[in-house]
Amino acid sequence: MKLMLQQFPVVFQALNVGFLQTLKLFLITGLGAIPLGLVIAFGSMSRFKPLSALTRLVIWVVRGTPLMIQLLIIYYFPGIVLHNNWWGGGESGRFLASAIAFIFNYACYFSEIYRGGIQSIPKGQQEAGLVLGMTRGQIFYKVTLLQVVKRIVPPMSNEIITLVKDTALARIIALQEIIWAGQSFMKGSHGIAGAIWPLFFTAVYYLLFNGVVTVALGRLEKRLDYFR
Repeated sequence: MKLMLQQFPVVFQALNVGFLQTLKLFLITGLGAIPLGLVIAFGSMSRFKPLSALTRLVIWVVRGTPLMIQLLIIYYFPGIVLHNNWWGGGESGRFLASAIAFIFNYACYFSEIYRGGIQSIPKGQQEAGLVLGMTRGQIFYKVTLLQVVKRIVPPMSNEIITLVKDTALARIIALQEIIWAGQSFMKGSHGIAGAIWPLFFTAVYYLLFNGVVTVALGRLEKRLDYFR
């Protein structure tokens, strides 16, 4: 116990650095995937059949394969196959590759949520808007989108909470996120080896982070409760 107390400041500092990396990956993924998912949803619903077919094929491939494999391919493919390592060997390169993989993966999941929400709105509302002289753009933004947002918040919340935990997968390409930091003390880091207790504190970070995200999304859902 005395040794653990002595080691705690070093472990706490390392976990904080790892958590900041995890938080950055989470925020950048959210900021990129949420709007990109809407664009992909429009592509999948396009009346231009080649575009919609191609978009749905991409969504099927991304959703049907593990994110871990996508991370490995995106990070290693340029260097091994094209002999041109776009990402470089540093932490910033690994982070960029991780962010791109996460954004595209989650955008595909979000696109299906968007598509389901948009298609759940009765077509009679669009026809009524056209009769009233509204353009299709006005109907979408002033009538459809408000209802879609309310309907997609619960499933989007589930995906966002999953994203909090999925950020741990970035360690497969040696991104030094929080679990990487916690596990490093088992292998020997900062003069500490064979210590498993930092992993328990890593779990506490995730619990607190998920708790904050859950409360925030719950409040958002209540504020959007205007259609009941």
